[in-house]
Amino acid sequence: MSVFARGGLGPLCAAARAVIPCLWRGKYFSSGREPAETQVTPMLRHLIYKIKATGPITVAEYMKEVLTNPAKGYYVYRDMLGEKGDFITSPEISQIFGELLGIWFISEWMATGKNAAFQLVELGPGRGTLAGDILRVFSQLGSVLKNCDISIHLVEKTPQGWREVFIDIDPQVSDKLRFVLAPCVTPAEVFIQRDEMRDHVEVCPEAGIIIQELSQRIALTGGAALIADYGHDGTKTDTFRGFCGHKLHDVLTAPGTADLTADVDFSYLRRMAEGEVASLGPIKQQTFLKNMGIDVRLKVLLDKSDEPARQQLLQGYDMLMNPKKMGERFNFFALLPHQRLHGRSHPMNACQSKPSVSPVAGFGELAWR
Repeated sequence: MSVFARGGLGPLCAAARAVIPCLWRGKYFSSGREPAETQVTPMLRHLIYKIKATGPITVAEYMKEVLTNPAKGYYVYRDMLGEKGDFITSPEISQIFGELLGIWFISEWMATGKNAAFQLVELGPGRGTLAGDILRVFSQLGSVLKNCDISIHLVEKTPQGWREVFIDIDPQVSDKLRFVLAPCVTPAEVFIQRDEMRDHVEVCPEAGIIIQELSQRIALTGGAALIADYGHDGTKTDTFRGFCGHKLHDVLTAPGTADLTADVDFSYLRRMAEGEVASLGPIKQQTFLKNMGIDVRLKVLLDKSDEPARQQLLQGYDMLMNPKKMGERFNFFALLPHQRLHGRSHPMNACQSKPSVSPVAGFGELAWR
């Protein structure tokens, strides 16, 4: 059994320099304040040389360069997690988060027949905190960690049809970047649905490829994928944003000094998995963790803790569950074999017991027996 726990294009067409200035309306793109002066970072110099040589670049390519460039990338040389970093993740907030996910994996393993061949694969492990908490629940299990960088393409509806948003050098300020619209059709527009009602769309082909590969693997050999991230179900438009020191940061200012991110479009992931596997969610983190028994686990830990530890546990609980914090911003989404939801199983081997037909943990109210 395999349990999985959570793009770029080439140079623009020949008419690249005939771009249209784009005043992208994303509320997250800027901190709302004009910087006193442009901070010329090594990454900004690199991007300016690159754009001068090849023309405007996609937002996806911009994100990849800024975040993962081997020499100057944000993820390569900065310690971005925790209070002293630029953002914090659920596993870093409380051990309960990882422990409940460990219980979820065990629940699915038991529900699908307790196959002796068990793999835990985490995509985007960070410091490995989540895996460590899960493995503490398992006690003995190997973990395979793999980096998972995801970047997006921004596409805007114009009178001429859908046009992708690129990043170019501001002609009035030589060391400043700006958004522009592509003068011609680009491959990213293929991923726009015919009935799309939004006028701004963020598409992530690489996420689609990952979901398709996971779905094929799950359909063939069994297992499950649990994806936890901030996102929406095909309703939001402009979510591309930067974070520096836990505050919103202009995505084009001082590249290489801030994290760049965007919300997951779970409706897109569902479409990419369609036919191969069944999907559940997305549901809010607050609901998922409550269904997994976070209140019960918190009480157990509080009873065993001294006062400083109790305060830390309560603060972590509030951060995870409060709707105004992470409780409603983060979502859970699962991929499962169709047989798992319909009570049929894959052919069993000698090391696998008969699977049980039971609800999928976390996606329904927890029933104590």
